[in-house]
Amino acid sequence: MRVLITEDDDGLRLALEVALRGAGFAVDAAEDLPVAEEALFVNSYDCAIFDRMLPAGDALRYVHGRRRQGWQVPVLFLTARDSQADRIDGLRLGGDDYLVKPFAMAELLARVRSLCRRATVGRPTVLRCADVELDGGRHRVTRAGVLLTLTRKEFLVLERLMTAPGEPVSRHQLISYAWDEMADPASNVLDVVIAQLRRKLRDPPLIRTVRGTGYLISP
Repeated sequence: MRVLITEDDDGLRLALEVALRGAGFAVDAAEDLPVAEEALFVNSYDCAIFDRMLPAGDALRYVHGRRRQGWQVPVLFLTARDSQADRIDGLRLGGDDYLVKPFAMAELLARVRSLCRRATVGRPTVLRCADVELDGGRHRVTRAGVLLTLTRKEFLVLERLMTAPGEPVSRHQLISYAWDEMADPASNVLDVVIAQLRRKLRDPPLIRTVRGTGYLISP
């Protein structure tokens, strides 16, 4: 799951990044709305966290405007504005959740997990390619009925490939899906994960290299 944090307090933004990455999320961070806008244009997210009062303005107005354009990413507002009217406006004008500062990090993680689950509604729960079955809801992969033990990164890379069987998926798309902007696209982390997946999926091979592009999965 991939999360965008927009927070202008450097210390809090770093603490959120560390906590979310430690909980297994891929995380991108922005210090203001223009940077967040660019990240949202480039990437897909399962949840977005916004501090309300940012240097460029109130994030509530920004989210409300995007909602009017059909944007559906779940949003958690993280703010010191704690009046009943603020909470109501936050939920009425586009927020899915509203957490007041100071807060417990464990509570924030629980709320983000809940919002990310909401984001997956409407996606196929079970993906299939040949005799491989990936159950996203139960985080379970089998081949020919045999349960495979995959790491989180292996699961995410396989999931991204299986959303488009027979179609090449670029290295950038795979790294963006399974890691975050901190990952170096020139590193070999993706190649290592692909090699591990090929070994665990066994023969006949399903994952193919597309030279100059990335990888695809196909019977």
